[in-house]
Amino acid sequence: MNKIYTKTGDEGMTSIRGGIRVPKDHPRIEANGALDELNAMLGVARTLMSADDDRQALLTEIIHELMRVMSHVATPVGKTNPRTLHVVELTVKMEQLIDEVQAKTTSSRHFILPGGTPLSAHLQWVRTVCRRAERRLWTLHREELLNPDILKFINRLSDTLFAMARDEMERAGCAEEEFLL
Repeated sequence: MNKIYTKTGDEGMTSIRGGIRVPKDHPRIEANGALDELNAMLGVARTLMSADDDRQALLTEIIHELMRVMSHVATPVGKTNPRTLHVVELTVKMEQLIDEVQAKTTSSRHFILPGGTPLSAHLQWVRTVCRRAERRLWTLHREELLNPDILKFINRLSDTLFAMARDEMERAGCAEEEFLL
């Protein structure tokens, strides 16, 4: 039986794709850690949805794609990653969902406070984690170029989560609370 612990990280180093050792706070590890947290939170969001919720399928696709994205982020420049990304196609799907939600919700020129339903509030929380992951990816991108389609995908994902939170409020018949500056 393989043990879950290896003890190889006890001195503050970890391995990335290709067996290269880097500090645990390397920008590549920070970016992947934020993506991992984002993915876990998306899993929680799925559990808050009913089994027949039409948004389940898209979240499932996104969760799978984030695993592939993390594999690419863990691959240093000069190494090849055999996993095929589907971020471009998923970005288009997310934009379609955003457009659909915008067509049926009222436009707001104010900040919308999280809340309403547990799912809506959680989607807003996931959105903030997504923004942090995006910031970590940009930090890494300034040091070592990433696939720009990954950056677009993560940016659009945060917009999608905002749209899903608004859609949830609409479905639940909850009024959005606006913050007036």
